[in-house]
Amino acid sequence: MQPSLPHPAVRLDRVGKRYPGTSADAYAVRGVELDVAAGEFFSLLGPSGCGKTTLLRMIGGFTDPTEGCVLLGGEDVTGLPPEKRDVNTVFQSYALFDHLSLADNVAFGLRRKRVPRPEIRRRVADMLDLVQLGAVADRRPATLSGGQRQRVALARALVNRPQVLLLDEPLAALDLKLRRRMQVELKQIQREVGITFVFVTHDQDEALTMSDRVAVMNEGRVEQCGTPEDVYEHPASSFTASFLGTSNLVPGTYRPGRIVLDAGPELPVCARPGLADGSRVSLSIRPEKIWLSDLEPGMARVEGVVRETVYSGPTTTYLIELAPGVTVSVLEQNTDRSRMEDRWCGGERVEVGWRPEHGLVLD
Repeated sequence: MQPSLPHPAVRLDRVGKRYPGTSADAYAVRGVELDVAAGEFFSLLGPSGCGKTTLLRMIGGFTDPTEGCVLLGGEDVTGLPPEKRDVNTVFQSYALFDHLSLADNVAFGLRRKRVPRPEIRRRVADMLDLVQLGAVADRRPATLSGGQRQRVALARALVNRPQVLLLDEPLAALDLKLRRRMQVELKQIQREVGITFVFVTHDQDEALTMSDRVAVMNEGRVEQCGTPEDVYEHPASSFTASFLGTSNLVPGTYRPGRIVLDAGPELPVCARPGLADGSRVSLSIRPEKIWLSDLEPGMARVEGVVRETVYSGPTTTYLIELAPGVTVSVLEQNTDRSRMEDRWCGGERVEVGWRPEHGLVLD
């Protein structure tokens, strides 16, 4: 469980969800305890079916938890419907009204709340300016690009000034280049308005780029929660290491301060307090942490054979076989000094190395 925050915007207290007709063990979400701070950009990250959308729907009131409590601003809202909660939701589908102008789409919720017309005009204009669409307020959604429609959906949700904004993979339908631009814009908007964002995504880069903190989910549970740097640099499980970015997982046997790889060599590692001598473990090393040249004294070193060389523009990835069935990937930046003739070729024997603190011992 993560440390409790003094005044969380969202608190999930042992929240679980089991659907009727399933076995007692078939939980979509099981025993989740999370605090989301006010003004935080918080992401729920995980593969399809891990429970992240179910968890978001329970925060929004669209799905009732089987067990546990949902609190917003310290108030237990577990039994309240969506319209009674101070939250708004942005879905992947946008759900805009094609027969209304952009301004009328954004004003829709305010009119249902009977907000005075002068205030509606002011708030709608301010929100459309914030998402850089004030100049086209009279246009219809059908005339806009996907990114522009997503900004309208965001403006419509934010204009109500919710305590928490829930976003269910809102950028998934956009092409890669537009999605990356929208990631930056969405984070800038969140900082300007200061509203708590809870963002669901299966895209690791998206979560790392946008989030203040990330909860990595697997099979209905939170595997790890922390800052993007924490969960990437210090994964707490093999699942987190392999799902968040790319990680080499090499099997071996743990000895205090060292690991005996199944591939053969014995290498230095940072000690794992509480881990028994002789435990079966995986050694996790990120591809960009492995060196192929200019190895330094004190590095963990192992020999292998280059099996593949993959050129990807800014980087080159080498697949190095350490032993039959044990292959690691090594990522090198293609700098001005990196020339085609300097790259390693298939079949060459090489020595790879990494600093001991970059080799993480995982159960």
